[in-house]
Amino acid sequence: MPPLPSEMVPLVLAFAPAFSRPTFARAVLLLCGTLLASGRRTVSAALRAVGRADDPHFGAYHRVLSRARWSPLLLGRTLLGLVAARLVAADGPVLLLLDETLERRRGRRIAYKGRFRDAVRSRGQDVVTSEGVQWLVLAVLVPLPWCRRPWALPVLTVPALSPATSAKLGKRHRTGVERAATLARLVRRWLPGRDLILVADGGFAAVSLGHACRRAGITFVTRCRTDAALYDPPAPKPAGRRGRAPSKGPRQPTLKTRLADPATTWVRHEVAWYGGEPVAVALASGTALWHRSGQPPLPLRWVLVHDPAGGRKPLALCCTNPDACPPEILARYLARWNIEVTFEELRAWLGAETQRGWSLRTTQRSTPGLFGIFSIVVLSAHALHPEQLPTRTAAWYPKAEPTFADALAAVRRAIWAAGNSRTQVAHPDLGLIPGDFLASLVETAAYAA
Repeated sequence: MPPLPSEMVPLVLAFAPAFSRPTFARAVLLLCGTLLASGRRTVSAALRAVGRADDPHFGAYHRVLSRARWSPLLLGRTLLGLVAARLVAADGPVLLLLDETLERRRGRRIAYKGRFRDAVRSRGQDVVTSEGVQWLVLAVLVPLPWCRRPWALPVLTVPALSPATSAKLGKRHRTGVERAATLARLVRRWLPGRDLILVADGGFAAVSLGHACRRAGITFVTRCRTDAALYDPPAPKPAGRRGRAPSKGPRQPTLKTRLADPATTWVRHEVAWYGGEPVAVALASGTALWHRSGQPPLPLRWVLVHDPAGGRKPLALCCTNPDACPPEILARYLARWNIEVTFEELRAWLGAETQRGWSLRTTQRSTPGLFGIFSIVVLSAHALHPEQLPTRTAAWYPKAEPTFADALAAVRRAIWAAGNSRTQVAHPDLGLIPGDFLASLVETAAYAA
């Protein structure tokens, strides 16, 4: 196993039960190589980054992804436990963010490849599709002492297959909503005593997912359709009347109707909008039963968000906890954008979409592995610098808060320092290198994307 800083050793050793001993040693070396490499995140690049380019047993490291037996699910459970224990208050709720992201990949042999809507390249009604693998990502939103913005740390990543891909693989097709319900049940099983809140975009607004969350004791927050069929609670069944008791009462006006109704009561609030910008909005709220044919009605609280200045489109939200506070529902939904920041930083700093593996098992493991490494970097940076994370600044760039680039640079420096501390005698030529020049080389390497 390569030398690691003492602060990272307990974190890395927590994942050992998921592997055999030889596979764990190779996996840790690949982890260090992935952190130290730049450009493409391939197994070959990871081996070069840790000085193993001449290792004649390089095939064994490729087999860690393609053939070795280890449990990704156990790794996700371990990572979730570490994030919840180290970065979430023991008496506070665990805020889970759910979203899909597209890994653009080409190649006929990539088993999970399909054609999906590309959210980054699409604009409004102009839909652009791209080839690749769609991933469903579950992340934990955590506060960090050196940043005002909370960070979204991925803990579980599963493929979201298209119907055509499922048919080609001979698998029963499972929708994104069905997979999301499975992830919610897993997290509830792994964190039995915690208060869980799941926040997702409108693509997951489904009565079935709301019921799955309620059965698991999870509060579900999402966007709501403005034409959703909402009803009052049923009146008590009169004594002596035969037949089944009604499941819903009279139908309520749709949220679209309430938005246009001048009689709707609005209450003004100031909230931190996307990016933390304070914005004055007007809220209207109420409780209802959301009904879809073939499913029992779902109790919820709906929230309408209106911009009095007219600069933003109205927003409709719903929460499966009817007693929730409307401003709190809005704040939790707006926090969802932090997972988009994670997706962008993964592409920029950890080489997402640059892998070369195409086999089924390699595809299943490589991209979820990069998402997990993102969280490991943040956990390691927090262990190394629990109060203040060093940032890259310049005379022309006074950086206000650290970003993931600073966290990755701090981890890289710590790994290099741990390796240098084991050297018995320093090379005599090192003294000939000017200190400023050596420092600039280290900084350039630490911040290489």
